[in-house]
Amino acid sequence: MDRKEFLRTSCCGLIALAGTQVLGETNGDPADTVACDNGRLTFIQNWVSDLMDTLDTEFDEPTKIKLMSGCGRGCYRRFQFKQDIATKGKGSVDKLIEAYRANFETWRDGNTVHIRYGEINKNGCYCPAANYRAGKPNDIHCYCTRATHQTIWETALGHPVQIDILQSVRRGDKTCHFLVHLS
Repeated sequence: MDRKEFLRTSCCGLIALAGTQVLGETNGDPADTVACDNGRLTFIQNWVSDLMDTLDTEFDEPTKIKLMSGCGRGCYRRFQFKQDIATKGKGSVDKLIEAYRANFETWRDGNTVHIRYGEINKNGCYCPAANYRAGKPNDIHCYCTRATHQTIWETALGHPVQIDILQSVRRGDKTCHFLVHLS
């Protein structure tokens, strides 16, 4: 699965948020699905919005980061194309950068690597689980994406890396841009 397919069908059991006709697998069997009518879609959108608003207003920043990072790691596990990036870059920063280039603008600058999504997504956030909600200056959803990239890098290189969020569509920027610190 490539990035376009991911954006069309994305993660966390909230496929309906991308506008498809299926809520998702209920027992791991693709044939066992639930139709997603407008009432269910609205319910899911409102429920997730309430959850995100509660996380944002009721929890401290380290807790928000921890919760959203768990979603990002889950998204890595759920999508083969993300795992493929890590596999292709196993043990080599240069190979990892090359693997990233199939889906992202990526370049090395000394001891850092930039990962940038293309120009602004006309539909809003690149993640279908978030693009129906308005973004905000310090949007917590971006911690999920950062954790996905962090999981790719740490899996490929076998050690922890720090990743900064430089730009984010959800936070009002024209693209999403992350900076990987190699040391």
